Amino acid sequence: MLTPESRASDFPTLADRAYLNTAAEGIPPASVGAALARYFADKQQGMDGRKPHAAEWEALKVVTAEFYGLGASEIGICSCSSEAYNLAALALNLKSGDEVVVNDLDFPAGATPWLQPSCPATAKVWRARNGGLRVEDLGPLLSPKTRLVTMSLVSFFNGFTINLPEVANAVRKHSPALLAVDVTQALGRVPLALAGADLIVSSTHKWSLGTHGGGLVGVPAARASEWTATAGGWFNLEDAFGPNRFERAVSKPGAASFSVGMPNYPAVYAVRAGLEYIRAVGVREIDRVARPLVLHCLSELQKLPVELLTPNEPERVAGIVAFRHPRADELNARLHAANVHVMCHAGRLRVAVHGYNTIDDVERFLRALRAAL
Repeated sequence: MLTPESRASDFPTLADRAYLNTAAEGIPPASVGAALARYFADKQQGMDGRKPHAAEWEALKVVTAEFYGLGASEIGICSCSSEAYNLAALALNLKSGDEVVVNDLDFPAGATPWLQPSCPATAKVWRARNGGLRVEDLGPLLSPKTRLVTMSLVSFFNGFTINLPEVANAVRKHSPALLAVDVTQALGRVPLALAGADLIVSSTHKWSLGTHGGGLVGVPAARASEWTATAGGWFNLEDAFGPNRFERAVSKPGAASFSVGMPNYPAVYAVRAGLEYIRAVGVREIDRVARPLVLHCLSELQKLPVELLTPNEPERVAGIVAFRHPRADELNARLHAANVHVMCHAGRLRVAVHGYNTIDDVERFLRALRAAL
């Protein structure tokens, strides 16, 4: 991933293009394809394939726990981050008078369950200032009524990275709230230090190099009673087939309650392979190599006639740089014609740099952008 040789062998589709869109879709290494082939071989064994399926499930929990700084028993696996947050809403069982703090840099999955008419709690919005979420603006939103503060470690919108210890201290100082952290735009790209988080969520098809169909949930054992989803199902229940199964349903506590039905085993195989690939390369090594490319891109964009959305704060930058331009769609079309791939949405262009990117990718993007401008 970090050498020309490994890039060519593990990511052959990157040979003739500058792919800078991992924040939307990661490019899986060849080992993920091999894992999917292994799933198919196991599935062809019929019921006998359940044993290797279960082994992959347990192995994925182990490797996820390593990244999250938890134990394997504190990991749950569901289908996506949206499912995880909706199950979290069931677990909280909010009442009228409760308050939830969301923010305007967050992805919809983490914010919208608390904005639905069916949610009786009052949602307050922590609004970004100068492109970032400032902890001094959070305190006034907190009170004894605050049940939850939810945020992304790295914003999908502009790449702003929160200082989690600072935020956790503010939350504990002003309220009894739980703290939920989405690490989708960080897992596999930057080292994680998640102490203080009461719920950790990630999707699996971006920086962690897996496929769609996975949601990785972390619930510290001390918070298991507060994050037990009361969803119907069977895989999440204590005794789904016992003699009293039509009289009551009891969820497994904590993270296990987020795994509601038959696991998506193809994704389990793929996500495990993606995370193990990242672990073998080393997240710190990925960040060491990729971070200078991100900062170079940010610095050069400051010289161009675009509206930067990412704050010029190097300590708050992970893998994403974003900017606006009134001709964003046209610029994106010209970039694409030059075989440079970024995200374009509603006037916003977003550049994402991972460990398989090089300085040549970034310079190719900058050349194409300058020409298009």
